[in-house]
Amino acid sequence: MKLTILGSGTSQGIPVIACNCPVCQSVNKHDKRLRSSAMLEIKGRKLIFDAGPDFRYQMLRAGVKDIRAILLTHGHKDHVGGLDDVRAFNWVKQGGVDVYGNEGTKEVVYKDFSYAFAAFRYPGVPEINYHVLDGSPFYIDDIRVIPIPVLHYKMPVLGFRIHQFAYITDAKTIPSTSMDLLKGVKYLVINALRKEEHLSHFNLTEALKVIETIQPQEAYLTHIGHQMGLAAEVAKELPVNVKLAYDTFTTEIPED
Repeated sequence: MKLTILGSGTSQGIPVIACNCPVCQSVNKHDKRLRSSAMLEIKGRKLIFDAGPDFRYQMLRAGVKDIRAILLTHGHKDHVGGLDDVRAFNWVKQGGVDVYGNEGTKEVVYKDFSYAFAAFRYPGVPEINYHVLDGSPFYIDDIRVIPIPVLHYKMPVLGFRIHQFAYITDAKTIPSTSMDLLKGVKYLVINALRKEEHLSHFNLTEALKVIETIQPQEAYLTHIGHQMGLAAEVAKELPVNVKLAYDTFTTEIPED
């Protein structure tokens, strides 16, 4: 398997519009962050985690020509706002794109992109095959995916586990039942917004505590805000097995 971080920023990305802070003014490419998304290449297929407003550019930058499916964590705009651009893949596939998410996310997608699900659709609108997840493990072809329920303040959000890899974003609470589902994960992507506490996101300390509990071989912090600080400085504070994710980062992950 191959993991690519397509975007590692929070809802505003970095640089933030009109911000003059040192992070937003940094020339270090590791401080330039699009909205959070990732791609897992497995058995010749590409699975995309979330499709926010930067989806089009992320696909172009990574040279993606086709995708097997999109897994949505939740319905906030920074995670679903780019779904209209699946139109390009509709042309490649000559059919709809499979999108997976919970019922709450479906309601947002059907509302925001109502034209894609209308009884009489304008030619060229995106074709989306939305699959509602009930929390049970499911298969994309022969790839087993385990949903990991977490809470974004009070909002249900889904993380996903595939073999020894798990992707979690916009979490503030991970229930004990979900921690059980994460046992044995060796490669973990998890959100860490900033150092100060936040109502609905893990801060750095909280994310590190989760990592310490799960004990992955490697962990990558994502959904990072400009308040976290300069990437080069924050990296010095992290345990040896923890890295700040950055856009275009790639790594190979064993399936077993």
